[in-house]
Amino acid sequence: MEQHAIGLVDDHFAVSLGITALLEETDDLRLVATGRNVPELLEQNQRLDLVLLDLSLADRSMPEDNAKALAEVGIPSLAFTSGENAYLIRSAAKGGVRGIARKSHTPEELIARIRSCLRDDADALSNEWAAAVDSDPGLDAVGLSERQREVLELFACGESAKRVATQTGLSITTVNDYLLRIRAKYAQQGRAAHTKVDLYKRAVEDGVLPPPARE
Repeated sequence: MEQHAIGLVDDHFAVSLGITALLEETDDLRLVATGRNVPELLEQNQRLDLVLLDLSLADRSMPEDNAKALAEVGIPSLAFTSGENAYLIRSAAKGGVRGIARKSHTPEELIARIRSCLRDDADALSNEWAAAVDSDPGLDAVGLSERQREVLELFACGESAKRVATQTGLSITTVNDYLLRIRAKYAQQGRAAHTKVDLYKRAVEDGVLPPPARE
């Protein structure tokens, strides 16, 4: 049976140990290289058939950039994540990763996902990944216009309505009208957006803003 060389980019030592042990139980998969980031992995000059790519790394690199860096040397990647984060998932989608695997998957599910990605089997991708790939990454989950997204991004980051108006060239009245419409759209989905903190949370959830940087 053909044996596939797997790489792992993850900055948690326990994850590396777990993946090593898991793949050693298979006949066709072996973890042959690990790195805390993509440059560290590539420095090893290993022939790799697939890389498990953590989406939230200590170096704060973006999944899109990491996936593209791997693709440039002919290595496909599988997003490997423990969190629910639309922003990072969409970034990974832009980078061209083949699929997504959750760290909460059972060993059987993870191995199946790896094998599907090695076959480039699109039908085996999870619903969450299909949704991220099929959706327009320039739009959030509640269907805001480009201008509404711009207002939400600035306001949720802490700017006042007056400052948002200055930066966008809109009137304060128009900015406040956009904010009312944005809140109404979230309310229709049953997602609280009454306060600026609420709007920040919704913006992060929908990929309008990046998540807080990990310490």
